[in-house]
Amino acid sequence: MLTNTLLCTPIHGSPAHGPPTCVSHALHPSPCPGAHLAVHTLPRTLSHNWAQPDTWLCTPTCVLGHIWPHKGYTQSQAQPGAHTHTLTHSHSHSHTHTHTHTHTHTHTLSHSHSHSHTLTSCYPPRQLLDRDTFSKSDPLCVLYTQRPGSHQWREFGRTEVIDNSLNPDFLRKFVLDYCFEERQNLRFDLYDVDSKSPDLSKHDFLGQAFCTLGEIVGSAGSRLEKPLTMRPCRMGTASTHPRGRRPAPAASNGGIPGKKCGTIILLAEELGNCRDVATLQFCANKLDKKDFFGKSDPFMVFYRSNEDGTFTICHKTEVVRNTLNPVWAAFAIPVRALCNGDHDRAIKVEVYDWDRDGSHDFIGEFTTSYRELARGQSHFNVYEVTLLSFAVEAEHTFLDYIRGGTQLNFTVAIDFTASNGNPSQPTSLHYLSPFQLNAYSLALRAVGDIIQDYDSDKMFPALGFGAKVPPDGHVSHEFPLNGDASNPACRGIAGVLEAYQRSLRRVQLYGPTNFAPVVNHVARSAATVLDGSQYFVLLIITDGVISDMAQTKEAIVNAAKLPMSIIIVGVGQAEFDAMVELDGDDIRISSRGKVAERDIVQFVPFRDYMSGGPGAGLSMAGLAREVLAEIPDQLLSYMKARGIKPPPVPPIPPETPPP
Repeated sequence: MLTNTLLCTPIHGSPAHGPPTCVSHALHPSPCPGAHLAVHTLPRTLSHNWAQPDTWLCTPTCVLGHIWPHKGYTQSQAQPGAHTHTLTHSHSHSHTHTHTHTHTHTHTLSHSHSHSHTLTSCYPPRQLLDRDTFSKSDPLCVLYTQRPGSHQWREFGRTEVIDNSLNPDFLRKFVLDYCFEERQNLRFDLYDVDSKSPDLSKHDFLGQAFCTLGEIVGSAGSRLEKPLTMRPCRMGTASTHPRGRRPAPAASNGGIPGKKCGTIILLAEELGNCRDVATLQFCANKLDKKDFFGKSDPFMVFYRSNEDGTFTICHKTEVVRNTLNPVWAAFAIPVRALCNGDHDRAIKVEVYDWDRDGSHDFIGEFTTSYRELARGQSHFNVYEVTLLSFAVEAEHTFLDYIRGGTQLNFTVAIDFTASNGNPSQPTSLHYLSPFQLNAYSLALRAVGDIIQDYDSDKMFPALGFGAKVPPDGHVSHEFPLNGDASNPACRGIAGVLEAYQRSLRRVQLYGPTNFAPVVNHVARSAATVLDGSQYFVLLIITDGVISDMAQTKEAIVNAAKLPMSIIIVGVGQAEFDAMVELDGDDIRISSRGKVAERDIVQFVPFRDYMSGGPGAGLSMAGLAREVLAEIPDQLLSYMKARGIKPPPVPPIPPETPPP
C-alpha cells in the first residue's frame, strides 16, 4: 500500500510521460437514477474549490517534538493490461446534492490555504534545577497557548512525568493548528512533580520558556533551543485551564526571576495522511450517441465512496465535444480526495453527455478502486473506458521547504508622498504620536512580527519612495530608510521602525506614487537566487493612487517568474481600484500582451481592519491573516513551476552530554 504521513496541497500536474497504459472500464448500469453531487468536509481541513472543480485545497499539519525522518515517495506506475467494465444506457438521471458527514476523524471545511494541524511532541529539557533533596527532580512540561487577540494564557496540555531526571525526553506529543499568517504564542512551563495532585501550585516550578510556533518551524531543521528562566507572569495574564484546574503562577514555589534554569529543545514536524497525488488519463470507445443532430459531448464524474455507502463527488473532467471516442486530458488528484487514503475503497465513475441546459444525459457508470487502477487488472466488455496512463507521486508542502532551509527574505517599502499629510500634524498618516503607533507602523508590525520568524539573520531591507532626499533634495522612489544605499537592511522589525521614524525627520514628503522602482529593486535580488533556497516578500505600504501603473504592471509580470511575492497595504481613505487590479485574483495581471505566470500580489485596505468606538484600534491579527494567507501557495507555485524539490531536513546535531 502506498502511504505517506504528510498531507499535501494538490495542484493540477502535467500528465505522466512514458508509454501509456491501457486499462479499460466498461460502464455498468446505475443501481439508482440519482447521482450524489456533494460538498464534503474531509479530514485535515480539506475543501473543494467549486470555481475550479478539479482543484482540491488541502491544509498541511505540523508536529512539535522529535523530528522523525521523512522518506519522500515518488512512483510512476504504467502496467499493461485492459481494465474494462460494461457501459449500459440510462435515459433519465438526476443530480442530487447531499452532504455526508460519516467519518471517524474530526472534519472541518476550510477556506484557508495555509492552516494546518501541528503535532507538538517531545520536549527534551536539559540541566534542569534539582528541587528534590534525596533524588533528582521529577519533571513535567505544561504547554500554554494564547487565542488570537488575547493576552490570557490557556493550558493546552501536559506531558507525562519523567521520574528522577534532570535531562528528560518527554514522549507526549501535542497536536496544534499551524497557521503561517498568524502569530501563535507558546509558553512552556516545567515543574518538579511532588505528588499526584493535578494542581500545579502543589509542585515546584523549574522554569519556563516563550516562543512562537512560527519561530520553531522557521528554525534550522525546525529545531529551536530556548533557555528556561524564572520569569513570572504579569498581572492580568494569569493562566487558566479549560477544565477548571488552577495552575500556579509562573514563578511560584521559589526561584529567582530571570535566573537561568537549563534549556528546553523544541522540535517540529509536519503530519498528515497520504500526500500522494495521482495523475490519470482516460479515453473511451463506442460511447452511446445521445444528441439528435450530432454525436455525444461526453465528460466523466468521479465519486469517492463514504463509510455509509453513499458517494461524494471528487472530480469532474472537461467536456470533449461531438465524439463517441473521447480522449480526456490528464488530471491530477490527491489520493486522499479520490479514496480517502483507502486503496480498496470503491470509486464510482459516471459518464454523461453534456447538454447546454444542464440536463446532462446519463451514458453509464463503472466502479473500480485505487488499487485496481494502479495494478491495471483486466475486465473486458463492449463499451470501454480506457485508462491511458497512471502515475503517483508525493506532493510537497510549504513546511517541507521551510524545514529544508528555505528562507523568507522580507523587504518593506513605505510611501513618503505629500498626500500623506504633514508628519508634524495629528491628521497626517505619518504622524508620530507619543501614545500610539500610526497606520504605517501598525501595518509593518502586523506583517513583520510574523514573517521575521522565517528569516534567520533578522536583517530586513527598508526602502522609501516619493520623497525629496538629502543632500541635494532630489526625488527618489528607492531610497534606504537607514541612509545606507549600499546596505539598506535594518536589524529586526524594531530596527525598521526606528529607521522609518528617522527618515520622517530628514526627508521632504513629495511625489508621485511610483511602485515600479521598489518592485524592480527586490526583483533584482530575487533574480540572483533561483534555486529555492530563498523566497522574497515585498511589503508596500501606501496611501494613494498609483502614478506609474503601466510600469508597475510590467515589473510585476516580470517578477512573477522569480521567487517573489508582493503585499500591498493601503492606508487612509483613498480609492484603491488600481490596487485591486494589481491583485489579480479575478483577472491575471498582464503587460504588453504578456500575462503574469503566477498571481504574486495581495492587496488589503488597512481601513477594513480598524474598529470604531471606545478603544478603537487595528485588528493586527486580522490584517496579518489577510495579507499573508497567500504566501505559502505562492511559494509552492514557484517551486512547482521550476521543478524545485525541498532539500532534506538538516540532521539534528548531536547533543553535548551534560556534565
